[in-house]
Amino acid sequence: MTLLYDWLRKAAKAQGNNKAVVYRDNYLSWRGLLHRVDRRAQEFQSMGIKKGAWVGLMLGNVPDFVILALALSRLDAAIVPIDPTTGGRELELILAAAPLRALVTRPRGSEGSISANGTSAPVPPSTLPRSRVVRPSAPPPTLAAGSGSAPAASYSAAPHPPAASGDAAEVRRRLQGTLLTCSVYKRSPPDHGVDPIAVLFTADSLGDPKGVLRTDKNTIAAVDHAISALGMTDATRNLVAVPLFHAYGWDLGFLPTLKLGSTMFLEEEISARRIGKLIREHEVDVLPGTPSMYAELARLPTAKKIEVKSPRYLAAGSRLDQSVADEFFDKYGVRLFSCYHSTEAATITLEDTGKYPTTVGKPIEGVELKITAPDGSPLKATKPSDGLIWVKSKTLSPKSIGPFDDERAPASARASGMVAIGAIDKTGWLRTGDLGRIDKTGRLQLTGREDDVVKVDGKRVALGEVEGCLEAFPKIKAAQATVITDPMAGAMVVARVVMKQKCGAEEIIDHCARNLAPYKVPRRIEFCEVI
Repeated sequence: MTLLYDWLRKAAKAQGNNKAVVYRDNYLSWRGLLHRVDRRAQEFQSMGIKKGAWVGLMLGNVPDFVILALALSRLDAAIVPIDPTTGGRELELILAAAPLRALVTRPRGSEGSISANGTSAPVPPSTLPRSRVVRPSAPPPTLAAGSGSAPAASYSAAPHPPAASGDAAEVRRRLQGTLLTCSVYKRSPPDHGVDPIAVLFTADSLGDPKGVLRTDKNTIAAVDHAISALGMTDATRNLVAVPLFHAYGWDLGFLPTLKLGSTMFLEEEISARRIGKLIREHEVDVLPGTPSMYAELARLPTAKKIEVKSPRYLAAGSRLDQSVADEFFDKYGVRLFSCYHSTEAATITLEDTGKYPTTVGKPIEGVELKITAPDGSPLKATKPSDGLIWVKSKTLSPKSIGPFDDERAPASARASGMVAIGAIDKTGWLRTGDLGRIDKTGRLQLTGREDDVVKVDGKRVALGEVEGCLEAFPKIKAAQATVITDPMAGAMVVARVVMKQKCGAEEIIDHCARNLAPYKVPRRIEFCEVI
């Protein structure tokens, strides 16, 4: 259970004063990182955080995330990374699924503060249809007044029940020498039959938060697969601009760096100009990224060839357009590697030649992949055709949690006789929910989803959730959300709405921004008479 801390100690012993984490103009050596981790672990321990506790880190790509995660590992506590831009309704569901012993947050003005007594202003109810709203019997601590949620008058539904007395914060204080606040609650860790070292959140097929429990065994498999597939060593220079709280950054940035004792360059500001400067100045050879990030890099007027011996620049999260891959190669002299990665299964496939960027390559060593008909039966081998993608690997997480269990799964999923999307069947195969086909070269092409979940900047978005949020706005009668993909700008959510009362697009977008994570907010509103 102290796996990550054990890796840290080995790296500190082997690498000493070599750079571990570089952030802006500062860096931490491996020995210095170990020292800070030990101090934070003692501080957490003084707050009553013990073995088995679940602790949330609501932080971005900053050194504190790395330090605190490793401090929790030393205490044998489970790390629960949470997107700091999470909206009120989504955070409510996360805290209902994951009974946190403590939550570390950054100051956000009046936003995101956690009430010390466990009470709060009303949090917007689920924007999904009422029949799909599930309230926990003992609701968790929720966001305080001014949390970015919609005002009480802007929605109509049953009021949020008051927080249970057992959820009152017993400790709430600043971490020494930082602006970070740690709120500690009287909550016991759940018994799911597994002891996770981390709980990584994604979205289920209905768009609600789904916690994937990572154990020591599947974590070791995930990092070993990544290191082997990418040929990483202790000399690797890994630039992590994708979020560490997301499985993509966790699996291909944080974990390999930690196990190998290499160097990780952290970047919180997703700016093409900033990233372009870093990859040139520091000769970065591994870069997990998204197609939209590479499109922005290719447009930089300062773009020029990169002198790196063996660059492995990964594109995942959405389809990589051929024009983006070609333009990036022309400007930087680097071929992009398309990658297929999921929170439940870690790295699945890799196109490591750079010659077929519109595919996601072949399964990496240790991963099995199959494509079936909609009913789960084998596809006919006459010609390549789309089907359901299934994955089997030692990297698969054994358990997932969330507000919806199998009994509440859609009737269509139960009627099919197959496991629900995102679940593992009795023979060990994960139903990914993705659709795809194997081309003549044996490479996988992703073609869509079984449900209405799409990916925007590598993050899952359920279009039904966006539509529900739009229709909760009093001035909207009906709404339809779609995703469009621009070859250079990437995927974005757009919405068509039918009005009850006259209103402007900015007013609608403001409502969505108060209730949804930023990447779920529609970029464009189209008004129409009927949908």
